[in-house]
Amino acid sequence: MLRVVIVVAVIVVFVYGLVDVIRTDPRQTKGISKPAWIVVQIVLPVIGAIIWFLIGRPRDTTPARSNYSHPIAPDDDPDFLRNLELRRRQQAEADRLKKLKDELDAKERKADEAKGTRGPESGEASGSGDTQGTDEVK
Repeated sequence: MLRVVIVVAVIVVFVYGLVDVIRTDPRQTKGISKPAWIVVQIVLPVIGAIIWFLIGRPRDTTPARSNYSHPIAPDDDPDFLRNLELRRRQQAEADRLKKLKDELDAKERKADEAKGTRGPESGEASGSGDTQGTDEVK
């Protein structure tokens, strides 16, 4: 049982040390270069991991801030989200105004049709009355 525990501990220390070397920024490694640390880890599994943790590993545990000049994702950009909300509100307002304008146009058309129906009838009636009136006058 003790042998199994020792083998598992060796494997855990080896894997943890190797993963830590791989995840570390190459500019922060101490002593030798990052590829050399990986070789040391593979050649000397436990001793390489112990040397890495004592000598090669950077002391500050805070992750290095990367100064990438790539654009951030739209859902992470506060300016994009703010502009998206403004555009959504403006689109909603434009849709509301268009709906109101369409309703007003429909009411005006309905009123014009009602006037148009009454207008020619009354015009025909007055016209036929005028014609009848002129016939009568003649």
